[in-house]
Amino acid sequence: MNTFGRLFRITTFGESHGAGIGVVIDGLPSGITLDLDRVRIALQRRRPGRLAYTSPRQEADAAQVLSGLYQGKTIGSPLTLWIPNVDVRSEEYTAVSEAFRPSHADYTYALKYGHTDPRGGGRSSARETAARVAAGAVAQQFLESRYPQLRLLVWTAAIGPHMTVRMPLGAEEIEASPVYCPDPEVSQAMIEYLKQLQEEGDTTGGIVAARVEGLPAGLGEPLYDKLHARLGYAMLSINAAKGFEVGEGFGAARQKGSEHNDPFIRTEDGRIRPATNRAGGVLGGISTGEDLVFRVAFKPIATLRRPQATVTRTGMPTTLRVHGRHDPCALPRAVPVVEAMTAIVLADFVLLAEVSVMNRH
Repeated sequence: MNTFGRLFRITTFGESHGAGIGVVIDGLPSGITLDLDRVRIALQRRRPGRLAYTSPRQEADAAQVLSGLYQGKTIGSPLTLWIPNVDVRSEEYTAVSEAFRPSHADYTYALKYGHTDPRGGGRSSARETAARVAAGAVAQQFLESRYPQLRLLVWTAAIGPHMTVRMPLGAEEIEASPVYCPDPEVSQAMIEYLKQLQEEGDTTGGIVAARVEGLPAGLGEPLYDKLHARLGYAMLSINAAKGFEVGEGFGAARQKGSEHNDPFIRTEDGRIRPATNRAGGVLGGISTGEDLVFRVAFKPIATLRRPQATVTRTGMPTTLRVHGRHDPCALPRAVPVVEAMTAIVLADFVLLAEVSVMNRH
């Protein structure tokens, strides 16, 4: 399944060590002015080689528009973005083509498809997420055309044992940190930890937090297409993502109802709203108009530079030594991916809401 979305649909294609990767965005209305520089900036935030403690693979990640844009505006047909692969070193993946990496999708891809492309992880590589980030930059611009007040903030809340509960006031606090953590002290501890892991040839997990401000009430559908269910679907489709929670999330399981409930109040301007936002901006799967708040947990990267016990593709015990270029943690590069998938989900629900209004009239 390489397509995501109902009305705002993305289809990504390409492999890590193929000619390139890309995305087809369908359902984008015509007349939307696109700033391609914003696509470039989004891709630069995610690209490898940007920091000393991420994969040293050097990719320009310059997206080319193949269709769907004329004179800087969308024309209603599929918008296709293409990102060539430049810095490919397939010879470093000889060991991976002969043995399974523990906890890696190499194993399940081989079971399902038989004949696969093992170079750089092929289709299961995090390289695929560059296509999502490009699509997300487009989705954000569509959202802003409908809701100029909407603001999407995504940041690193934890890397390994280093965690912050600080909520950023704005994007400036996030961008000031090389690892996208708004807490300067914790940010530095994260950086030092990533350097340590890189020297040890080991990896770690982390948590990405997100807050969407200015989201209108009424987005989402009851029961089987809830807003947070669709967000969870999107987030858990990201490589190495293992957990998703909205509002108090798993913490709510330890609370009493009297502790967790959001009492309703009437504001001075006559609006009814919850006094607190423990629900994270969603009730019954539908946005409340409060800030949408959620977190995504990522497991440690499966590929280690230290020896690991495994078996060959024929089942013979062996010791795997990988010499390719890999990150010690999915973060900070997962931050722009979470941001992109959030924008894509919201763009889809906005279009669904617009169609619903048209049908009522």
